[in-house]
Amino acid sequence: MKRFGRSEARELQRLSREIQQDRYRPKAVKRVWIAKPGSKEKRPLGIPTVRDRIVQAALRLVSEPIFEKDFAPYSYGFRPERGCKDALGEVVGLLKAGYHWVVDADLKSYFDTIVREKLMELVAEKISDGKVLKLLDSFLKAPMAIRRIRPIPDLRTPWDCSCRRNRKSRARTPG
Repeated sequence: MKRFGRSEARELQRLSREIQQDRYRPKAVKRVWIAKPGSKEKRPLGIPTVRDRIVQAALRLVSEPIFEKDFAPYSYGFRPERGCKDALGEVVGLLKAGYHWVVDADLKSYFDTIVREKLMELVAEKISDGKVLKLLDSFLKAPMAIRRIRPIPDLRTPWDCSCRRNRKSRARTPG
């Protein structure tokens, strides 16, 4: 962060050129495990590089107005000018209005199991700019780096993992 800040203008120009020339590629996302409140479990958290965060913020500025109008008014997660306090206020209002049930759902590994191709099809129904779609897709394909040892490709299924492992072991086997 400090290194980027020291030459911010130059770094932003370089980043802009890379995007315009279709040379920008997201780096591996650092995966760390953080405590899950109220549980002994830990949940994964992906930490992108500063450059990747800047590009993600730009993509959000472009795509958010397109998708925001389609969200339900009672949807509060990751939306501009809405947050958990607003959601809690809604719950309090509903309880005062006579509702008695609150359902809290936590979908385990939800973002790890999204079918990228289907998601991109749905996004392409709203966004037609090929460069924007390519950038979004490149973030969905970005590998994970665990403890900065080496990037790990996106493994969607045990079968995929097994195939890649077998390919690597065959490549190392002489003759």
